[in-house]
Amino acid sequence: MPPRLQVRQLQSPLAGPYSFELAAGQCITISGPSGSGKSLLLRMLCDLDPNTGEILLDGAPRSSINPPAWRAQVLYQPAEPAWWLPTAGAHFRPGQIPRMQELLPQLNLSPQLLEHEVSRLSTGERQRMALIRSLACNPKVLLLDEPTAALDPESVAATEALLHQEVANGLSLILVTHSEAQAQTLGHRHMTLRDRQLHMHGGATP
Repeated sequence: MPPRLQVRQLQSPLAGPYSFELAAGQCITISGPSGSGKSLLLRMLCDLDPNTGEILLDGAPRSSINPPAWRAQVLYQPAEPAWWLPTAGAHFRPGQIPRMQELLPQLNLSPQLLEHEVSRLSTGERQRMALIRSLACNPKVLLLDEPTAALDPESVAATEALLHQEVANGLSLILVTHSEAQAQTLGHRHMTLRDRQLHMHGGATP
């Protein structure tokens, strides 16, 4: 069985080349100085920014999958997620509601928040609600850019527990974090991004 994600010589004029593999049910954490290109790497992986190189998802090349379908399976959640409808609840499709209802209490969120205008939610509530929105899409690979940056310690612990559970259930996760403790808690492998190069710890770069 091929790795869930195979990245080969992924690069843009601003970053790379990057090569690594990610298995199903595995988390890779990425750290590095501000401006080192961590977010750019995630955006290239989900094909939001121009890039060259090859990425395979369960052995299928990215070129064989149309871009919207690719981004649904290799899903990117930025540090400040976008909201395009008035309420958080309006962002969930009917088929996603059972999953959303399952996840809300795990992140200490009240169902009533779904009916509030997004602008009334705190930054931490929006960040956790965005994670639920992402997980409700059932991606194969989730790309998270500092998903706990705005959270209090209790919410950080709840988020980490949920992500640990999702990875144990087969989700492949790439997590950008500045927290060394979080990287150790969640990451099977850790990569540091410096000078446009990924330096792998706890695993070899192919």
